[in-house]
Amino acid sequence: MAGCTHMLSKEETQHIAKLARLGLSEAEIEKYQKDLSAILGYVDKLKSADIGEAAALAHSTAAENVLREDEAILRPEQKTRRLREAFSEQKGGCLKVKAIL
Repeated sequence: MAGCTHMLSKEETQHIAKLARLGLSEAEIEKYQKDLSAILGYVDKLKSADIGEAAALAHSTAAENVLREDEAILRPEQKTRRLREAFSEQKGGCLKVKAIL
């Protein structure tokens, strides 16, 4: 395993499997022991990579969230009056509708 500085022990692999709530057979423990050790070796390799003056990124693109101010859309008084007249029940300036749930 290139770059792997530490081979996980069987006990460490079993502990990780327990934390992940995985029931592993003996063959699976051996497989994951090798796989996890290789992954950790790769992470160690990444830690030692020289990134120079590279700035930290929160996102891989320069996308920005575009926001706008909320604006009230005023309806003509006629439409509002006709809507209120269409509802038989009103309470406190609100239109009462049937319960959905």
